[in-house]
Amino acid sequence: MAPSSCMQADAAAAGTDVEAEINPEQLYQHFTNLISTFPSSNGLGHLRFYRHGQGWNASMAPMVGAMVADACFTARPSDIVVATHPKCGTTWIKALVYATVHRGDHPPATAADHPVNSSSPHECVKFLELQLYTGKSVPDLDELPDPRLFATHVPFASLPRSMARSGSKIVYVCRDPKDTFISLWSFMNRYRNTAGLEPLPVETAAELFCDGLSPFGPYWDHVLGYWRAHVAFPERVLFLRYEEMQRDPAAHVRRLAEFVGRPFGAGEEEDGAVDGIVRLCAFEHLSTLEMTKGGNMELAVGAMENNAFFRRGVHGGGLGEPSVSGDGAPDRRHYRGQVQRFWSQRLLA
Repeated sequence: MAPSSCMQADAAAAGTDVEAEINPEQLYQHFTNLISTFPSSNGLGHLRFYRHGQGWNASMAPMVGAMVADACFTARPSDIVVATHPKCGTTWIKALVYATVHRGDHPPATAADHPVNSSSPHECVKFLELQLYTGKSVPDLDELPDPRLFATHVPFASLPRSMARSGSKIVYVCRDPKDTFISLWSFMNRYRNTAGLEPLPVETAAELFCDGLSPFGPYWDHVLGYWRAHVAFPERVLFLRYEEMQRDPAAHVRRLAEFVGRPFGAGEEEDGAVDGIVRLCAFEHLSTLEMTKGGNMELAVGAMENNAFFRRGVHGGGLGEPSVSGDGAPDRRHYRGQVQRFWSQRLLA
């Protein structure tokens, strides 16, 4: 898309006129300057966090990317967007979505040369704000065939406005908050180590997470935003729980296929296509691949080793980590209160 088209789309949504062309570098600089005026603080990570006007926190580069995507991205009704809060099963759901949507061209039975085996799920389904709208460039996505697959960590309220207008489908995955926190704490300390910073103690990280100072947090606002969108538009927003996916992955692959308009036929069921996708995308398989063991993933917030994205996600797996309080009591009380708040709002939505 031409730079002027970005600004025209943004101006049309805002009800203003744009007479001068603005190139991508100017657009990135405009949003960088804007974000630099937002409240900022240290957060659960290695970079300074800024607070978006719609209430969420992120470091500079992904927030700029989200704003440029809002101005420039032209969604299609056929688009499928994977949305998650960080460390909620993003890698797994990306692999499942890609394998399910593209099973005609890449049957799971031919796993040896399947793209999931040679490319990271994060290369198969790229983040808008972390991989595509980065580096002061605006990608040309018009030539991508339907259905286009994208991913985002951005809260629902700040998704590109063209998504709402187009009717794109969104697949959202949420996860138990304590497991999310433990995984995020471990992941962000790897970034801190790469940057030459001391690791965050779990007590400090827990305070930041509970205060919403985590990437794209507050966590509960993120979950509730997509839950309410699912309640209002169930045909457009699929809401999944990571723990339920783990208990019955095959049922969720079938549900996913129905949602994206590509249900499994009787012949596919007989040939074991569903189970083939489950095996292809399983942690036990993906974690053994060469692309997982080596190489880096380039993101707007910095490069990270591919193996960092394949930490085994077991429900309650973080319970062996140090507790926030030492005896764990305040920690348990806090999460019990958070869970009660979520479900009470879920029932009232």
